[in-house]
Amino acid sequence: MAADPSTIVKIIQAARAAGAAGRGSEAEELLARAAQLAPNHPAVLNEQGLQLMQRGEAARARELFQRATAADASHPALWSNLAASLNALGLHDDEMAAIARALAIEPRHPPALLQKAALIERRGAPREAARIFRATLVTLGPETEPPPSLRAALEHAREAVRSDDAALARTIEERLAPVRAQHGSSVSRRAEECIELLTGRRSRYLPQPTFLYFPGIPALEFFDNRDFPWLGAIEAATDAIRAELARVLASDQAGLEPYVAYPDGVPLEQWRELNRSRRWSAYFLWNQGSAQLEHLARCPRTAQAVSTAPRCDVAQHGPNVFFSVLEPRTRIPPHTGVTNARLTVHLPLIVPPGCGFRVGGETREWIPGQAWVFDDTLEHEAWNDSDTPRAILIFDIWNPFLTAAERDLVRAATEAIGSYYGAPQPGLV
Repeated sequence: MAADPSTIVKIIQAARAAGAAGRGSEAEELLARAAQLAPNHPAVLNEQGLQLMQRGEAARARELFQRATAADASHPALWSNLAASLNALGLHDDEMAAIARALAIEPRHPPALLQKAALIERRGAPREAARIFRATLVTLGPETEPPPSLRAALEHAREAVRSDDAALARTIEERLAPVRAQHGSSVSRRAEECIELLTGRRSRYLPQPTFLYFPGIPALEFFDNRDFPWLGAIEAATDAIRAELARVLASDQAGLEPYVAYPDGVPLEQWRELNRSRRWSAYFLWNQGSAQLEHLARCPRTAQAVSTAPRCDVAQHGPNVFFSVLEPRTRIPPHTGVTNARLTVHLPLIVPPGCGFRVGGETREWIPGQAWVFDDTLEHEAWNDSDTPRAILIFDIWNPFLTAAERDLVRAATEAIGSYYGAPQPGLV
């Protein structure tokens, strides 16, 4: 009487578990039992072949894998294992044929793709191999946890792709050199970013607002300061603004509050460590559109400086103007803002060494007195790896790509939501 297939599968699973736990003799006994019950079962033949491969007996393993594929020609893993035994025996034409059979069944079968790329690489075609390695990594995705049997092959694939990217970048740069020489300074920054994206030196980030997305406007990581003629006057006031901050830090520590302050019951996700923590604190001059009169009285020069900016005025939501203080050895995790209808301005005031800021694919260091404007709906993060606090002035402005009518529409829609629910909603500020 034929053995129950489910029984065979359970025995094989138990053998694998015993082998993974280091109980080799137990694994062999279980597999021998399965072979007695179903000597021609493809799964049994496959497991026996894998054991022989581990012992370096590729010729005997090949025979078992061939019997397994003859019994079940529809399973890509069986053909992939046969290819591995043929590779060990140096029979590379036969190996490629077995790989082709696996990929004919499942074109995205990772082990077979890795085997195909490695064989092509050994045959002296590293560029073609890199294309297959790259496709395999995309198929798996960055979050996939590979089985132990594939880890070494995947690391080799990543290294091959890195090497190919570097070689391609060098080729492109050689071709671009005369073009850059011809056009000089008229080559735009966005053209350079295009090349960086093409060659893998830069990752692509898209706006991911947590509330409102306004379509059809550019998604720029950092904007050109020349687009904001009022910004120079604010930069010129840096010393006066810094002096007001210093007085605040000396005399009104109680006015500093945790910037992240979610109530109980709200999913914290990346904010768990900073929630209700003064490691990242804010001293608000305007908070969700509400003027903080006592704080404004302490910082009249700061209030005057930012009054020239087109601040994002939405009832119960904006403007927001505050001093941001990041304590030593503190990181603000990657996150995105609420809407691309507004932009964020940073004016660095106190910046010790070891501080940095990333928006999308571009990382910068704050320089005191040199402001920048960025789209905070692109993933961004900040860090202070120094031993002293970092402090900057932050405020939001309308996105200059919006018309006056579009601003009014966004303002009205946002305020309508607030009225509908009776209070500002989490995630809208």
